[in-house]
Amino acid sequence: MAGPQIDGGEIANWPILKIDYRTDKSRIATLLPPGIDPGREPNVHLSIYQVAVPDVPEYGIFITVDADYRGTQGVYTLAYGIDQESAIFISRDMNGQPKHPCEIDYYRFGNAVTARCTHQGYSFVEFEGKVKQTLPIPENHEENEWWIKVSRAVGGVEKAYDFPPHVVRVKSSYATAHVEEVEGELTLLPSKWDPIATLLPMREYLGARLWWPKFLGRAITLEGRLDPDAYWPFVDTIGGSRWPGTMGGPRRG
Repeated sequence: MAGPQIDGGEIANWPILKIDYRTDKSRIATLLPPGIDPGREPNVHLSIYQVAVPDVPEYGIFITVDADYRGTQGVYTLAYGIDQESAIFISRDMNGQPKHPCEIDYYRFGNAVTARCTHQGYSFVEFEGKVKQTLPIPENHEENEWWIKVSRAVGGVEKAYDFPPHVVRVKSSYATAHVEEVEGELTLLPSKWDPIATLLPMREYLGARLWWPKFLGRAITLEGRLDPDAYWPFVDTIGGSRWPGTMGGPRRG
């Protein structure tokens, strides 16, 4: 069952902990701006990782939901919580990637896998599991992620933009070096700053795996413009995420 070997201190060969669960389709629809549609299944995907970005370790979690844009299947990204400040603002300003600060504990000891994600002092995702078995290598595949690039008007003018909302398509191609099934328990904890437990409650746990990807290619492109008036209720978010907020913080009440 041994996967790719990792030398002490190595930061470029860690697996991604992929966790999937099912929520309510109506919950996903509420979080999607007009122009982006819920996918076929009301699935939520959590990816907890440690990678080199660009050449220093970055621990993070990204949260996506199944969503389609103009008939193309993909996932809408609600949040990238990471522990590396240098990558947050350049990613958000350049490409609309919804990054925000987050503390990540993620490690494997023997067959035990542990992860915890904390923001503003509140843990909002916890996972405990054990590696069960090696899984067959899947075929190469492509993924589409949908981000939003937008800039409100200077001075906070109501319903005004310096750059109106546009969809950003992130088309990635992958092969798989190794993958292992993980039996475990996912816990979503209440947090006003990362409201996954309340806005995307877990209805059915679908499973977890450790995935060693091989990145074959990635293209980030500016796609279509969204209706600026219809998007306005979605423009105020918690930090750099796409969780609905008020003046950059959690909504009250």
